[in-house]
Amino acid sequence: MAQQYPDYWNLALIQADLVLGEPERNRQRLEVLMEQAVSAEVKPDVVMLPEMWNTGYALDRIQELADPGAEAAAAWLGRFAREHGVHVVGGSVAEKGGDGRVRNTMLVFDRSGSLVSRYAKIHLFRLMQEEKHLAEGRETVTFELDGVRSGASICYDIRFPELSRTLALAGAKVWFVPAEWPHPRLHHWRTLLQARAIENQMFVAACNRVGEDPGNRYCGHSMIIDPWGEILAEGGEVESIVTGRIALPLVDEVRGRIPVFEDRRPDLYRL
Repeated sequence: MAQQYPDYWNLALIQADLVLGEPERNRQRLEVLMEQAVSAEVKPDVVMLPEMWNTGYALDRIQELADPGAEAAAAWLGRFAREHGVHVVGGSVAEKGGDGRVRNTMLVFDRSGSLVSRYAKIHLFRLMQEEKHLAEGRETVTFELDGVRSGASICYDIRFPELSRTLALAGAKVWFVPAEWPHPRLHHWRTLLQARAIENQMFVAACNRVGEDPGNRYCGHSMIIDPWGEILAEGGEVESIVTGRIALPLVDEVRGRIPVFEDRRPDLYRL
């Protein structure tokens, strides 16, 4: 079957410093950075934001700060995608559902501004007391942009290899991971992302925030990693736009050279 997707994607990861509990200030700052990204000499195909960009980890006020139905975030992100003709992997936002519970939700928009996917974080991080304030998601999610099957995860999810493998087995060629990953666990962030790329033979685009809040300092180092585990682009620990080009056919090439999926023995695995 002939290839049904582009040869390349140009990615722009918005590694932003967020203001705790200030959704409008954060939106305004992100819009400035996103406008810079789409105005670059090489225009991105995909613009990506970090985790919980609207509120940060203001969990003690999350009920009052959360975006009902993520409607405000969706209207803005969809409009940006449509006006600039880019895909937007909208990081994640604190979303208040119709049941009154708040979820950490990723929104994805295509070039026309249509919402193509939403994913609620399924693993809640006890060290930051997420389970006391947030409701967990109930399903894994893949989606397509330009015919490219991609997978959704958020931050702490990368510690669960079962999830990334599930997404890869569902056909994901690119794994998008927005995060608010703190120090002192930078080594874990880098190592786990590279390992997930290698073992699943897929691209990884991981967008982390920078800056501080009263409880944490965030380590940045947003990364674009290829299916061999090679780091194509990596940010530092200051606000920046991390860019890189990924050659999408490389996924099939790597999976053909080392047929990991064909050599699996799920009949012997026990969870």
